[in-house]
Amino acid sequence: MTRDIDCHIGARLRRRRRLIGITQSALGNAVGVRFQQIQKYECGANVVSAARLWWIALRLGVGMDYFFDGLHSDEQIELGRLPVGLQPAVEVGA
Repeated sequence: MTRDIDCHIGARLRRRRRLIGITQSALGNAVGVRFQQIQKYECGANVVSAARLWWIALRLGVGMDYFFDGLHSDEQIELGRLPVGLQPAVEVGA
């Protein structure tokens, strides 16, 4: 499940980076990582942290939501698959 999302985010990152003509090296320098890390993000091998994704979005001129556009419902996390501590509280009598 997570791997699919990481691959989707990476593909969106690659698409936007190429669209605006920025190299992996230039983007890496702009966000404080080496180009190899950008390669790993783009192929989904490494998870992009929220903070790093924010910086990447800023440098690529998009909002954070750009990276999640196009996710299919089967790639979204279902409540039944969340760890118990992360499930929303259910109101009694609701």
